[in-house]
Amino acid sequence: AMIDALNAIVRFAPNQLPDEIALIEAVRRRLPDLPQVVCFDTAFHASLPDVARTLANPSQYAAQGVRRYGFHGLSYTYLIDELRRRTGNTGGADANGRVVLAHLGNGSSLAAVQNGRSVDTSMGFTPIGGIVMGTRSGDLDPGVVTFIARVSGLDPDRVEHAMSHRSGLLGISGRTADMRELIAHEGDDESCRLAVAIYCYEIKKRIGAYAAALGGLDHLVFSGGIGEHAPVVRARIGAGLEFLGVEIDDHHNAANAPLISTATARAAVHVIPSDEEVVIARAVCQLLD
Repeated sequence: AMIDALNAIVRFAPNQLPDEIALIEAVRRRLPDLPQVVCFDTAFHASLPDVARTLANPSQYAAQGVRRYGFHGLSYTYLIDELRRRTGNTGGADANGRVVLAHLGNGSSLAAVQNGRSVDTSMGFTPIGGIVMGTRSGDLDPGVVTFIARVSGLDPDRVEHAMSHRSGLLGISGRTADMRELIAHEGDDESCRLAVAIYCYEIKKRIGAYAAALGGLDHLVFSGGIGEHAPVVRARIGAGLEFLGVEIDDHHNAANAPLISTATARAAVHVIPSDEEVVIARAVCQLLD
């Protein structure tokens, strides 16, 4: 599965990752004997089952590599390893059971993980898809994209730029993509209040969907700049998920404690700062050893 995923990436990498490919080639020209290691942010999701990774497009596009790849994989790798360390599970068959990981920052995504393997994730073919983000639209009716292109006279590159850099929380609020500023102005700016509400609502829906895919929920992990530092966002996401066993302790949540669920909650809710750099370093050392 990993080889299939990497082969698909290589097929469209020159068009989708031109800066990265150019950097690799430049280093190779200057230092031809220096080993270069590529750590794909999509690799964690190589285990996605067909029902999660297949997009409902004509088959010729699938043959060109159009599928769900998912991103934030380096972060998710760290979070699963750290969750195992914190809970005393060293990688057995259970591997912490049914887990939803929420990497929430300017770029935000969620992943459903069962027995340590990714079974679904919110980002798709590109990091623009999924839930609403700081400046990215998240999932849209494709008709919205074609409508915007028609009425604005934008070419595909400019439409993509609008969806990636002018949408999301910034587009809704018309003010900022910064969650701290949005929360600060909720009381006097309805657009800011709506932006925060939509963000929390979409994440809550996704957690419910992933719990259904997993057949339940054992652990919910918050990470990323918002996930680690915004108690009000975590509280609003958790409110209403009691039927899944999610119960957040107000005191622990306000303190950004490592474990913010109540003592009686069926699902453990964690706050884990991610460290993508150490995942890259470990992968490089392992490969070159």
